Amino acid sequence: MTKIKLKDSTKILIKKRLASVALFILLALFLAYKVPSIEIAWVSAILLLTIYLFAFEIVDVDIAAISIMVLLGLSGLFSPLMGIDKGLVDPNHLFDGFSSNAVMSIIAVMIIGAGLDKTGIMSKVAAFILNIGGTSEKRIIPIISTTVAFISSFMQNVGATALFLPVVARISARSDLPMSRLLMPMGFCAILGGTVTMVGSSPLILLNDLIATSNSTLPADQQMELWGLFSVTPIGIALVATGVLYFVLAGRFVLPVTKSESNPTGSDAMKYFHDVYGIDYELYEVVVPKHSELIGQHLDDIETAYRVRIIATKLLGQETRVGPGALDRDTGLKEGIVLGVVAEPSDLKHFVDKYQLKKRNELRTFSEALSSSKAGIAEIVIPPCSKLIGKSARDVWMRKTYGIAMVGLHRDGKTMREGEDIRNMPLHSGDTLVVHTTWETLMRLEKDKNFVVITTEYPREELRPKKVVWAGVFFTIALTMVLFTDIKLSIALLTGAVGMVLSGVLKIDEAYEAVSWKTVFLLASLIPLGIAVEQTGTAKWIADQTLAVVGDMPIWIIQLSIAILATFFTLVMSNVGATVLLVPLAINIARGVGADPALFALTVAIATSNSFIIPTHQVNALTMGPGGYRVPDFIRAGTVMTVLFLIVMILMLNFIY
Repeated sequence: MTKIKLKDSTKILIKKRLASVALFILLALFLAYKVPSIEIAWVSAILLLTIYLFAFEIVDVDIAAISIMVLLGLSGLFSPLMGIDKGLVDPNHLFDGFSSNAVMSIIAVMIIGAGLDKTGIMSKVAAFILNIGGTSEKRIIPIISTTVAFISSFMQNVGATALFLPVVARISARSDLPMSRLLMPMGFCAILGGTVTMVGSSPLILLNDLIATSNSTLPADQQMELWGLFSVTPIGIALVATGVLYFVLAGRFVLPVTKSESNPTGSDAMKYFHDVYGIDYELYEVVVPKHSELIGQHLDDIETAYRVRIIATKLLGQETRVGPGALDRDTGLKEGIVLGVVAEPSDLKHFVDKYQLKKRNELRTFSEALSSSKAGIAEIVIPPCSKLIGKSARDVWMRKTYGIAMVGLHRDGKTMREGEDIRNMPLHSGDTLVVHTTWETLMRLEKDKNFVVITTEYPREELRPKKVVWAGVFFTIALTMVLFTDIKLSIALLTGAVGMVLSGVLKIDEAYEAVSWKTVFLLASLIPLGIAVEQTGTAKWIADQTLAVVGDMPIWIIQLSIAILATFFTLVMSNVGATVLLVPLAINIARGVGADPALFALTVAIATSNSFIIPTHQVNALTMGPGGYRVPDFIRAGTVMTVLFLIVMILMLNFIY
């Protein structure tokens, strides 16, 4: 039955693919007869092929992009057969994308983000956001998205996104929210944040220069005024608010849950310990209220009796106590103390009911210290050479001395648990200890000859908090150069990236590992297509055809058509290229129909940020890998966002101006 279904689904898929191929060929043939030159026909066909490969995911998007770049390169070899005089792209510029300002900037911000993360700064930012937003998707998304949008209003949106990638990764691990539910809202709002000020995106930075160029050809009485720094702020704020509300209200329908977020140290690890040792322990957070009979008792009084294990404590105004040297069996319990407890659900319920404790539904106080990226259950074996043989866990004060809380002891095929006096049993060679510990502690125990650590799949994080000053210095230098100098963005950011390596914040191998090379190849390989679209006249031809259709319609429809045209162009070429191409065209059209030419120019500059449908924007390409997204995910969420962007933008532009 299953095989038949599989065969049927395969046949349906093949039919869909064949139908899409037929449609692609028909469109290509139509263009061959419609376009004014053979060069435009070929570029249009390759443009359609790119969209087809992206939309139907025939191959991975980076492979598709590289294939298109190679195809453009081969056009020089086969130009006689194609009926053109030369290749569609100059071979000397085919690989310009790999040295482009955009791609080098992305590489640099990935390295800078990794450097900040290595010092622990991003961990603290993530903890702060979790303390405010808890683990609720509807609270975390607005906090992250608005923060990144604000940052991207004053710096490049790809830089703001890369900076917060490590933060989102940590929030995902500690809140059990998939990365795919957080990264796309953050990325979209980073793009929207670029419309809040005139320095938030390259098209808006470029706009006044383009207006000034047009003014040089106009009479004095027709000169356009230049836009101020905050001229677009009301429009940008409205767009950011729209993006946040969209994901808060519709996120559960449009955001995917991808396979890439599975956490081997989370639920999968607990399933392993259940299958092997029959242990069903879970992590809880409880508070000792006023008048509880637990006040004044010590850990040794309650743990064995109630089959619970206290692994962390926190008193108001004091630091969290977890790990080596933090807790021992003589630790006293006071009013208001928060306890991190490992226990089976039934045992915890008995414990909570007995002492009238307040059980929290989620980790709040220990969301950072006991997150799956910081701590968990592990297996440790006592080797024949261990000095602990013949001694019990109580004898060596195991929790205090080594930072491991034993919750199970496996010996001779039998697993004994908390409540069976396992901490008083002398250890034997070959005993397997099931313990709760921090991963930092586990890394140290791997070097201790008294233990053999069996658990290997856990986050190994070597933080360098002592390098935080250097990281801050070079990040500040890079940011200052971006905001207050005219130096190219890539040079400014690479200054910070190189500084991170030279100062020892990152090792060079770590810097290489921080770069998502899939993202780099995706963007660099698409740049030649943008060059071909622009230089062969394909972009101008598409613009002329569109405006020929709407030329006699009301002004707001013409304005909307220009915005839609800018939106399309920014999906297949650089937003700067689209702006340079369309702003002069929009100004001339506005003058011809009696509209405000400066407003039409601003429409183009804002609309080039409307890039959500496919992952060709730098920000979308950056989030695609970590979020485990596919092109259909962007099409599903991005199509609605694109329509909302156009509606809000046109309404706000006409309402304000």
